[in-house]
Amino acid sequence: MSAEDRRAMIVHAVLPLLIEHGATVTSSQIARAAGIGEGTVFRAFKDKDELFDACTAEALKPDHVLDAIAEIPLDQPLEDRLVEAAEALGAHLERMGALMSALHASGRNRHREPGQRGKGPWKGGRRESMAAIREAMVELFTPEQDQLRLPAEQLATLFLTLLFGGRRMPSDDAPTTRQVVDFFLHGAVEAG
Repeated sequence: MSAEDRRAMIVHAVLPLLIEHGATVTSSQIARAAGIGEGTVFRAFKDKDELFDACTAEALKPDHVLDAIAEIPLDQPLEDRLVEAAEALGAHLERMGALMSALHASGRNRHREPGQRGKGPWKGGRRESMAAIREAMVELFTPEQDQLRLPAEQLATLFLTLLFGGRRMPSDDAPTTRQVVDFFLHGAVEAG
């Protein structure tokens, strides 16, 4: 196994542990989860901070959600495509949030250097990540392009704004994913 493959394998094994234990995860737990010796962990990473940074970078990458969106069949109804995409995006956000919360709660408060705000581990940062997600969403609208009131690019942006805006407001009566999609597609006024 190459050094890069070994690092990736360790990161994938450790991510669930970090979400569960935060920065208090032990070296022996890490080695056990990865199925390797502790020494192998620290030949791949100089210390736990470097490993935690690699795990954080992996969790923030949108690759998994982009793959999930790309796999959505374009021959299903638009509503179903948007529900699948929204659920994939929600899972991505929950995974990121769970990791960040666990790390923060366990005392790992890494502050960014000045000028690093908004920079991330994926192709330069959050802006590029969101642009890639938006482009993936545009593809979901294209089969109905001739029936849409707005360009697919604008609808993708509006949909993401509606979807992500709702995630910021936890509530007991929060709408379901299907309700958000239905509202997006059909609005608040009954057809009369």
